[in-house]
Amino acid sequence: MKRLLMILCILVPALSVAQNKEKETIGKLLDNWHQAAADAQLDAYFQVLAPDAIYIGTDATEHWSVDKFRKFCKPYFHNKKTWDFKALERHVFLDETGELAWFDELLDTQMKICRGSGVLRKEKDGWKIVHYVLSMTVPNDNVEPVVKIKTPIEDAYIKTLQQK
Repeated sequence: MKRLLMILCILVPALSVAQNKEKETIGKLLDNWHQAAADAQLDAYFQVLAPDAIYIGTDATEHWSVDKFRKFCKPYFHNKKTWDFKALERHVFLDETGELAWFDELLDTQMKICRGSGVLRKEKDGWKIVHYVLSMTVPNDNVEPVVKIKTPIEDAYIKTLQQK
């Protein structure tokens, strides 16, 4: 038993160091991904996404496969009319295998504070984003006026979705 405790005392800090290193790697990857958008570097931006990735934007209709998202983004990148997101706060988590990670982040954007969240998968050539969600934040005291603005647009979309 004493030997097992000694082994655990050695292994647990080593696991924490390895996890912290992976979290740093993921943080840098996300920062570089956001910077690629700000710099209108289409290929660099999309090489971070896994081929089967999904990108969910702030509009309720935005549920993009990589190919559709790339087609949508291409004119913005070509015309250098992209977005510039800077992380204000980020939390990264790893599963026990070290092959799957998820995160949430607060971003400084042209829309003010937004929240990004996503899932990454470790692949042969490094971490890849497989799922990303961008959400606008709404201060609790302002929910009611925001809902009034959204209602006519989203009521129509709700009806469309209910008819499927």
